[in-house]
Amino acid sequence: MPASDLGLLIDAARAAGDVAMGFAGPQAKRWDKPGGLGPVTEADMAVNALLEERLRTARPGYGWLSEETEDDSARLSAERVFIVDPIDGTRSFIEGSGTWAHAIAVAERGRVTAAVVYLPARGKMYVAAEGQGALLNDMPIRVTARNDLTGATLLAAKPNYAPEHWPGGVPDVKRAYRPSLAYRLSLVAEGRYDAMLTLRPSWEWDIAAGELILREAGARTSDREALPLRFNNRVPQVNGVVAANPRLHEAIAEALAPV
Repeated sequence: MPASDLGLLIDAARAAGDVAMGFAGPQAKRWDKPGGLGPVTEADMAVNALLEERLRTARPGYGWLSEETEDDSARLSAERVFIVDPIDGTRSFIEGSGTWAHAIAVAERGRVTAAVVYLPARGKMYVAAEGQGALLNDMPIRVTARNDLTGATLLAAKPNYAPEHWPGGVPDVKRAYRPSLAYRLSLVAEGRYDAMLTLRPSWEWDIAAGELILREAGARTSDREALPLRFNNRVPQVNGVVAANPRLHEAIAEALAPV
């Protein structure tokens, strides 16, 4: 990873925040994507344009994968690729809530090496570079050390607690949720919650940045089958996500039904 990749992502995220905050969430023009893929706003598109121009100009040899850009298979042959969600939590943005994030990552041969999750409305900047630890607003962060699944604080949407996923019974955990998946990942890295999971296929742009921040904060990250997460796939999805400190991760993986 070029040493300056993280600095580039941080500067781009701050500029993206300035653009997004210039739109009034409930008043921003919005429309629904085809295929039931959810809403998008003029703010999403403006942020995407800014990030693509800044990042690709700075690193013309990198591939590009963004939620708001038509996919181009040329990224598959690139050694490094930007993986971007211009606004993760668009519904929250539309509602006027501050729980949305810019999620920006660089992946090298399938593994994320630099990442930023920035929540400008909340003043929270999570960053990580591989081998250099994870920070929140320039302060080191670490996952919790909890080992027992019972009583753990778990960030997950309601469908993840369906009994068919838990052959030994749905675990007795303290349930929580946030609309931005990137923010959920980062909150576990921060130690605010013990673990997070999502059991359905997940888009890479929602996951990539938070995955590195978690790893650098001491978490084990995997898909729902406890396999390593790999990025820049032909179909840009991963098979769910499980993240927690290594021992709690093992407990969750053992409790989940095999796929």
